[in-house]
Amino acid sequence: MQLDVVVLAAGQGKRMNSDRPKVLHELAGKPLLAHVLDTARELSPRRIFVIHGQGADAVQKAFPDKDIEWVLQAEQLGTGHAVKQAASKLSPDSQVLILYGDVPLVRAATLRRLLEAAGDGVSVLTAELTDAGSYGRVIREGNRVVKIVEAKDASPAERAIKEFNAGLYALSARRLSGWLGKLKNANAQKEYYLTDIVGFAVAEKLPVAAVKVEDAMEVEGVNSKGELAALERALQAREARRLLEAGVTLADPARIDVRGSLECGRDVSIDVNCVFEGRVRLGDRVRIGPNCVLRNVTIQSDTVINAFSQLEDAEVGANCRIGPYARLRPGTSLAEDVHIGNFVEVKASRIAAGSKANHLSYIGDSEVGERVNVGAGTITCNYDGVAKHRTVIEDECFIGSDATLVAPVRIAKGSYIGAGSTISKDTPAGQLTVARAKQVSLPGWKPKNKG
Repeated sequence: MQLDVVVLAAGQGKRMNSDRPKVLHELAGKPLLAHVLDTARELSPRRIFVIHGQGADAVQKAFPDKDIEWVLQAEQLGTGHAVKQAASKLSPDSQVLILYGDVPLVRAATLRRLLEAAGDGVSVLTAELTDAGSYGRVIREGNRVVKIVEAKDASPAERAIKEFNAGLYALSARRLSGWLGKLKNANAQKEYYLTDIVGFAVAEKLPVAAVKVEDAMEVEGVNSKGELAALERALQAREARRLLEAGVTLADPARIDVRGSLECGRDVSIDVNCVFEGRVRLGDRVRIGPNCVLRNVTIQSDTVINAFSQLEDAEVGANCRIGPYARLRPGTSLAEDVHIGNFVEVKASRIAAGSKANHLSYIGDSEVGERVNVGAGTITCNYDGVAKHRTVIEDECFIGSDATLVAPVRIAKGSYIGAGSTISKDTPAGQLTVARAKQVSLPGWKPKNKG
């Protein structure tokens, strides 16, 4: 049977106290709704319908994906009313999975269980909390689910029930369409509750399956910044467990943030307060020091990233040493055994094997050959105020401290550049080039009177 997914994402999110639509608030570096959509796609649905309302234009703009069909809920009149907006678009012979755009941690494996349990009736996802608060309570007779009561409509005895309705359902499109037409708003909220479909199924003597998750955080929704922060910690704890099980050494599992995907080889170690964004791949025996930020980076085996370094859209070869306090900007590619030291910035440059820039340098828009030594304070002047130009430093060059290389310029193989030189012309191979003003001392000069 084909699968249609309906995602409810029209809520206003008033308790977020923000102008941004609730489903666009970020969890682990991407919008809440993106987590839900990514999980839904793991199920290979025929179509995904997103019911949107609050901030509709902004939400659509954030998700230009072609596999999404947008359905507007102009008035927020309840969950049943929201699903009804998409009813006419559902394939009559499909199975329907109903999700929420602000419930981001549910797993694809859990949703598969929910779909399998639906059978000829309806299945609902549930969990337990000591105090289920504002969640609807699951009312059972023995093992049978007979109804779901919203917290505001529940009696004291019903509110004492620990099992709550997470709001995620699976059922056939044919049954869903028929039941949506029966919904009434005779309740405390004057809303059309989707939960009423459980009562319709019971009345027709159809099975209602409750699929309970072990970890209630998997079905927690977001209604406030506090709840968003709690889910962030829950998600990061999940990611830390995954890394530990894969053999990664974490100095403190509570102090790592993965905001994308992190793939690690064997015997990788990560110190505290590191942030990984986008897609990051770490080879065998890579060591990441404390307080580093890596975004869209590939690092080969045996490389060490020392403390307080930031790497973005870069490739780092094997056995390199980076930092502390180093920055690799987009377009950086380092071969094996390269050293980039403290307060060195590299941007849009390729540095070949065995080269070093150990202190206080800027290398931008450059091609650096093998076994080059870049002295402290060296910069490549790559921008003339209008356009960027490239600097080429060939193999086995020695760049003296505080040198300024004015691009476009080529430093030929084996060149030595004297400290403090400003080089604006190509240099001959194997020679010492010095370009600096003559040193002058002024007899009789006296400092200004400070008194």
